[in-house]
Amino acid sequence: MRDGLSNTQVIRGADQTLSGVTPNASAAFDVRGFSTAVFDLETGAVTDAGTAAGFTLVLQHSDTLVGADFVAVPAGEFSGSASVLLDADDNIIAGSIGYNGNKRYVRGVFTGTTGTNAVVHVKGNMGKPHRAPVTRVGATIATT
Repeated sequence: MRDGLSNTQVIRGADQTLSGVTPNASAAFDVRGFSTAVFDLETGAVTDAGTAAGFTLVLQHSDTLVGADFVAVPAGEFSGSASVLLDADDNIIAGSIGYNGNKRYVRGVFTGTTGTNAVVHVKGNMGKPHRAPVTRVGATIATT
Protein backbone atom coordinates (compact mmCIF):
# COMPACT_ATOMS: atom_id res chain seq x y z
CA MET A 1 0.00 0.00 0.00
CA ARG A 2 1.17 3.56 -0.73
CA ASP A 3 0.39 6.44 1.57
CA GLY A 4 -1.92 9.07 0.08
CA LEU A 5 0.07 12.07 1.26
CA SER A 6 3.15 11.23 -0.81
CA ASN A 7 1.12 10.07 -3.79
CA THR A 8 -1.49 12.81 -4.26
CA GLN A 9 -1.14 16.40 -5.42
CA VAL A 10 -3.88 18.96 -4.77
CA ILE A 11 -4.11 22.15 -6.82
CA ARG A 12 -6.64 24.86 -6.01
CA GLY A 13 -7.52 27.17 -8.87
CA ALA A 14 -8.03 30.89 -8.32
CA ASP A 15 -11.46 32.25 -7.41
CA GLN A 16 -13.50 33.13 -10.47
CA THR A 17 -16.44 35.52 -10.45
CA LEU A 18 -19.30 34.41 -12.67
CA SER A 19 -21.73 36.95 -14.03
CA GLY A 20 -24.34 36.05 -16.61
CA VAL A 21 -23.62 33.77 -19.55
CA THR A 22 -19.98 34.70 -20.26
CA PRO A 23 -17.81 31.53 -20.06
CA ASN A 24 -15.02 31.82 -17.51
CA ALA A 25 -11.98 29.54 -17.98
CA SER A 26 -9.67 28.55 -15.16
CA ALA A 27 -5.91 28.40 -15.45
CA ALA A 28 -4.51 25.07 -16.67
CA PHE A 29 -3.67 21.99 -14.62
CA ASP A 30 -0.69 19.91 -15.79
CA VAL A 31 -1.65 16.23 -15.48
CA ARG A 32 1.63 14.88 -16.89
CA GLY A 33 3.21 12.41 -14.51
CA PHE A 34 -0.07 11.26 -12.94
CA SER A 35 -2.35 8.35 -13.81
CA THR A 36 -5.52 9.81 -12.25
CA ALA A 37 -7.07 13.27 -12.14
CA VAL A 38 -10.30 14.45 -10.55
CA PHE A 39 -11.56 18.04 -10.74
CA ASP A 40 -13.97 19.44 -8.14
CA LEU A 41 -16.29 22.43 -8.55
CA GLU A 42 -16.15 24.35 -5.27
CA THR A 43 -18.36 27.31 -4.54
CA GLY A 44 -17.75 30.45 -2.54
CA ALA A 45 -20.58 32.97 -2.36
CA VAL A 46 -23.51 32.05 -4.59
CA THR A 47 -25.87 35.03 -4.61
CA ASP A 48 -28.08 34.18 -7.57
CA ALA A 49 -28.54 30.64 -8.81
CA GLY A 50 -31.86 28.82 -8.88
CA THR A 51 -33.09 26.65 -11.72
CA ALA A 52 -33.20 29.62 -14.10
CA ALA A 53 -29.80 30.99 -13.09
CA GLY A 54 -27.47 28.14 -12.23
CA PHE A 55 -24.06 27.34 -13.70
CA THR A 56 -22.02 24.33 -14.79
CA LEU A 57 -18.39 23.27 -15.02
CA VAL A 58 -17.08 21.47 -18.10
CA LEU A 59 -13.53 20.35 -18.78
CA GLN A 60 -11.38 21.35 -21.73
CA HIS A 61 -7.98 19.89 -22.61
CA SER A 62 -4.97 20.63 -24.82
CA ASP A 63 -1.37 19.63 -25.49
CA THR A 64 -0.31 23.30 -25.38
CA LEU A 65 -0.94 26.30 -23.13
CA VAL A 66 -2.43 28.35 -25.98
CA GLY A 67 -5.97 29.22 -24.89
CA ALA A 68 -7.41 28.76 -28.39
CA ASP A 69 -6.06 25.18 -28.52
CA PHE A 70 -8.26 24.00 -25.64
CA VAL A 71 -11.31 21.97 -26.70
CA ALA A 72 -14.09 20.26 -24.78
CA VAL A 73 -13.16 16.88 -23.39
CA PRO A 74 -15.19 14.38 -25.44
CA ALA A 75 -17.62 11.89 -23.93
CA GLY A 76 -15.77 8.78 -22.89
CA GLU A 77 -12.77 10.74 -21.59
CA PHE A 78 -14.47 12.00 -18.42
CA SER A 79 -16.97 10.81 -15.84
CA GLY A 80 -19.24 12.72 -13.49
CA SER A 81 -20.66 16.23 -13.70
CA ALA A 82 -20.73 19.46 -11.76
CA SER A 83 -23.46 22.10 -11.58
CA VAL A 84 -25.07 24.43 -9.05
CA LEU A 85 -28.76 25.29 -9.03
CA LEU A 86 -29.36 26.64 -5.52
CA ASP A 87 -28.58 30.01 -3.96
CA ALA A 88 -27.85 28.17 -0.71
CA ASP A 89 -24.98 26.18 -2.29
CA ASP A 90 -22.30 28.32 -0.64
CA ASN A 91 -18.91 26.84 0.29
CA ILE A 92 -19.53 23.30 -0.92
CA ILE A 93 -18.07 20.83 -3.39
CA ALA A 94 -20.87 20.87 -5.95
CA GLY A 95 -19.63 17.98 -8.04
CA SER A 96 -16.60 16.18 -9.39
CA ILE A 97 -15.39 15.24 -12.85
CA GLY A 98 -12.86 12.45 -13.40
CA TYR A 99 -10.54 12.95 -16.37
CA ASN A 100 -9.14 9.99 -18.32
CA GLY A 101 -8.07 11.70 -21.54
CA ASN A 102 -4.56 11.82 -22.94
CA LYS A 103 -3.80 15.55 -23.21
CA ARG A 104 -1.22 17.22 -20.97
CA TYR A 105 -3.24 20.24 -19.80
CA VAL A 106 -6.79 20.41 -18.45
CA ARG A 107 -8.83 23.43 -17.41
CA GLY A 108 -12.34 24.04 -16.18
CA VAL A 109 -14.78 26.35 -17.94
CA PHE A 110 -17.70 27.71 -15.95
CA THR A 111 -20.80 28.86 -17.81
CA GLY A 112 -23.82 30.46 -16.23
CA THR A 113 -27.25 31.57 -17.30
CA THR A 114 -28.67 35.08 -17.47
CA GLY A 115 -28.97 35.61 -13.71
CA THR A 116 -25.80 33.84 -12.54
CA ASN A 117 -23.79 35.65 -9.87
CA ALA A 118 -21.28 33.53 -7.97
CA VAL A 119 -17.69 33.08 -6.88
CA VAL A 120 -16.33 29.62 -7.66
CA HIS A 121 -13.10 27.74 -8.28
CA VAL A 122 -11.96 24.39 -9.59
CA LYS A 123 -9.70 22.11 -7.55
CA GLY A 124 -7.54 19.43 -9.15
CA ASN A 125 -6.69 16.20 -7.37
CA MET A 126 -3.86 14.32 -9.11
CA GLY A 127 -3.11 10.76 -8.05
CA LYS A 128 -1.06 7.69 -8.81
CA PRO A 129 2.11 9.60 -9.73
CA HIS A 130 4.63 7.97 -12.04
CA ARG A 131 7.34 9.01 -9.54
CA ALA A 132 6.72 9.49 -5.86
CA PRO A 133 6.83 11.28 -3.55
CA VAL A 134 5.21 14.35 -5.12
CA THR A 135 4.83 17.90 -3.89
CA ARG A 136 1.57 17.86 -1.93
CA VAL A 137 0.34 21.27 -3.09
CA GLY A 138 0.77 22.20 -6.75
CA ALA A 139 -0.01 25.28 -8.80
CA THR A 140 -2.02 26.06 -11.91
CA ILE A 141 -0.41 27.43 -15.09
CA ALA A 142 -1.64 30.50 -17.01
CA THR A 143 -2.72 30.02 -20.61
CA THR A 144 -1.91 32.47 -23.38
